[in-house]
Amino acid sequence: MIPKITEGSGGTYGLIAYLYGPGKANEHTDQHMVASWNDFAPDPGPHASREALAKLARQLDLPVTSLPRTQRPKTTIWHCSVRAALDDRQLTDDEWAAGIARRIVAAAGIVPEGDAKASRWVAVRHAPDHIHIAATLVREDGHTVRRNFDKRAVQAEARAIEKDLGLRELQPGDGTAAKRATSAERRKAERRGLERPARDQLRDDVRRVLAGASAEEEFFRRLTEQGIRINKRLAPSGDLTGFSVALPGDRNRDQQPIWFSGSELAPDLSLPRIRKRLAPSTFSPDDPAEASPRTGPARARRIGTAATAHALRALGNRDGVDGGGDAATADQLGGVGEVLDALAQTSPVNTRAELRQAARSFERGTRFHVQAGNTHNQALRQAARDLVRSGPALGKGEDGGATAMLLSILVTAAVMAAHWHAARGHAQQAAASRQTATHLRAAYQAAAGTPVATMRERGQQLPAPARDQATRALHSVLPDDATRIQAEPNWPALAATLTEAQAAGHDLTALLHRAADERALDTADSLSDVLLWRLRHHANLPAAPTYAPEPQQPPRTPPPAAPRSPLPTQAPMRRR
Repeated sequence: MIPKITEGSGGTYGLIAYLYGPGKANEHTDQHMVASWNDFAPDPGPHASREALAKLARQLDLPVTSLPRTQRPKTTIWHCSVRAALDDRQLTDDEWAAGIARRIVAAAGIVPEGDAKASRWVAVRHAPDHIHIAATLVREDGHTVRRNFDKRAVQAEARAIEKDLGLRELQPGDGTAAKRATSAERRKAERRGLERPARDQLRDDVRRVLAGASAEEEFFRRLTEQGIRINKRLAPSGDLTGFSVALPGDRNRDQQPIWFSGSELAPDLSLPRIRKRLAPSTFSPDDPAEASPRTGPARARRIGTAATAHALRALGNRDGVDGGGDAATADQLGGVGEVLDALAQTSPVNTRAELRQAARSFERGTRFHVQAGNTHNQALRQAARDLVRSGPALGKGEDGGATAMLLSILVTAAVMAAHWHAARGHAQQAAASRQTATHLRAAYQAAAGTPVATMRERGQQLPAPARDQATRALHSVLPDDATRIQAEPNWPALAATLTEAQAAGHDLTALLHRAADERALDTADSLSDVLLWRLRHHANLPAAPTYAPEPQQPPRTPPPAAPRSPLPTQAPMRRR
C-alpha cells in the first residue's frame, strides 16, 4: 500500500476534472466515487460533463469559498493517491472506501474520529489498483485543518492497513527512495512493449554509465554512446548547470521527447552530486603495480575482490573507516554499489540478468539520510573503472572463476549491509540489501559451477595423506564448524584448495585463520564455498585451476617365476 500526498491552492475543479477524465494516456477507466464526506456527494461518473464536475467541485470548495478571500489559507487542497502493490489482490470498492480511504483521512487529521465539523473529501477510483482522495483544508467550522506530520502518519496507517487486509506488507519508508514511475508511465511502457518504464530504465542506464567514469566529459560521452539523448542546461556564461535525459522514441502527444532531469531519476543523480562523486582524489594504490592499466577481465575482477574485502572491514566496524562513522560506511556502500554496477554491465549472458537485478536492488540500499562523501571508497571506484575498461568477460576459464570469486565476496557485502541497515532501523534499505544477496547468490551459482566442479573432482582424487592434512588444519582452526563443512558437497573442493595453498608455500593454519576472521562467515549458505574463494584470493591461487591428470601407473607385471628345482628322483630299491 503506497500513499503519496501532494498539496495545492485554489479550487478543486482541476483535480476533479483530472480524476474523472481520461488521464494522460487514456488510462483512466470506469471513473467513479467510492466514498465521500457525507456518503451522498454527487458522483459525476464516467464521461462526466463539465456541469457535473463543477457541481461536485463547488460542494467540496464551499467551506473555502465561504471565507473572505483575505482569510483563506494559502494551501487549500489536499490530494492523496493510494496504490496497492503490484502483486496484491484486486480490492473491492467497499474495501477501498471503509478499509482504506476513511482510515487514511482520519490518520492524516483531515477527518478526526467523531468530528462532525471536519473537512470535505471524496475518494475516486479510476483504475483497479488505486484510488485518489481529494480534500479541502478548510473545515466546516471555518478553521484550517491541523495536520502536523500527516505524511508520516499516513505511512504508518498504510502499514496497519496492509496487515488488516492481508496485503503485501511493505517496509516503512524514510523519504530517500527514488520517485516511482506513474501508472501512466507503466501503461505506456506496456503499450510500447518495453520491459520497464522510461523513468526506471533511464535511472538504470545513467547509474551504469556513471559507474567507473573518471570525469564529467567521460560520463556524458558514455551516455551518448549508449544511445541516450542528452539535453544540457547552460547558464548565460556558458557553464553547465544541469542536464536531462530521454530514451529514443519516448515522446509525448506533441511528439516531443520526454525529458527527465538527473534529480528526477534519483537524488544522487543530480549534476552537483555527480560532480561531487567524480571529484579528483588523492587516492593512490599501496602497491605501485596496482596503478598500472589492467586489460584482462579476470585481473580486474580480482582487484575488485580485494577492494570489496577491504570495504567489509568498514561495514563491520561501528566507527567506519578511520573513525569516519556512518558517513564513511555510506562511502563504502556506494563504492560496493559502483563495483556491482560495473560488473553488471560487463558480465556474460549467464549472469547478466541476475546481476542487473542485484545492482537495481542494491541501489536502494545505498540511499539513506547520510550522504556519501566519496573519500573512503576510492579503491572501490578504481576497481569499478578497471572492470569497465577491461571490457566484457567471456564467463569461462579464469574469467568465470574470477567472477565467482568476486561474486562470493559481494554476497557477503550485501548480507553485512543488510545487518548494518537493520541495526539502524533502515527497513527498506535492509530489505533491498537482502534482495541483492538473493540475486547475487543466483549469479554466483551460474558463474561458479565449472571451476568449483573442477576443484571438487580434484579433491576427490587427493591421496589420503593430503586429505588428512587438510582435515587436521580445518579442525584446528574451525573446530565448531568442521563437521558441517565436511558434510557439504564442496568440501573436496576446499580440501583441494588447501592442498594447493600448501604446495605454494603457505601455512595452512595461518591462511585459514585469515579467511575465517573475515566477517559474516556464519551467514553463509555454504561455508566451504566461502572459504575456498577467500583462500584462493589470499593465497593468490588461480581462480579457475586446471589440473594435470594423475600419471597413470604402468600395469604391474608379476616377477618372473624362479626356476623350479627338479624333484629328486627316487633312489632305486635294492634287492635283497
